[in-house]
Amino acid sequence: MLYKQETIHVNNQANDVEMTLYLLDNNEEVDENRVRPLVIICPGGGYEFRSFREAEPVAVRLLSMGYHAAVLHYDVAPQVFPSQLLQLLASIHHVRANAENWHVDPDRIVLMGFSAGGHLAASAGVFWMRPYYAQLLGLTNEDVRPNALVLAYPVITSGPFTHQGSMDNLMGEDREKYLYTVSLEKQVKPEVPPTFLWHTVEDADVPVENSMMFASALRKAGVPFEMHLYQKGEHGLSLSNEEVYGPAWQHNITPACQGWLQMMDTWYRNL
Repeated sequence: MLYKQETIHVNNQANDVEMTLYLLDNNEEVDENRVRPLVIICPGGGYEFRSFREAEPVAVRLLSMGYHAAVLHYDVAPQVFPSQLLQLLASIHHVRANAENWHVDPDRIVLMGFSAGGHLAASAGVFWMRPYYAQLLGLTNEDVRPNALVLAYPVITSGPFTHQGSMDNLMGEDREKYLYTVSLEKQVKPEVPPTFLWHTVEDADVPVENSMMFASALRKAGVPFEMHLYQKGEHGLSLSNEEVYGPAWQHNITPACQGWLQMMDTWYRNL
């Protein structure tokens, strides 16, 4: 495995951003020319911090499943929209531009976001085709196109079922300017990439309606998607196992939710 840190230039439209790459090596005994999908992980944290539990442990698990992985260390408050979106779009282009060197399939770049990171990933999913954002980076729409979305208990709406802290941190003093724009269920078009969602009905922080509203919008737009809802489980489960919950937090582990990543893998490989 190759572990490396990359700094991505965002064309003076936002702060440059760092991405940690976890890349699987090829071997001539198996297939020295193999290319793999790469998953860019956007951890949650309410646009206030970035959760470790939704970062490296997830990347390591993806490696074991045959994916390259990358963790995006996007800006949080006081940086506001669209800074984080531009950082993610620039990162998609950076991966695509280096696809040959890193043995990445340039048509299989997946965005995986948790909670507020799910909002960020979904933002790229709905806005990649809007010329305004790509042009800010000096890029084309195709340069910044994600090929699939994986959204874990995502923040989606700025409406009645919102996670207020995420929205406050994302918009800052520009709330009135961006309130409609960042309500992503209102931004879905047929060009949104295929999407996998999961959520727990008991989530007390980010209501399950966020995923349901996005799924409904995807359905209306004709975008392929798969959604799994679990009855039990708190917010922020990540892998929902001992890798992300230490001894003091074992009570948060929800075994029923541990299979989501395997279901995502089955869904993705059958697109």
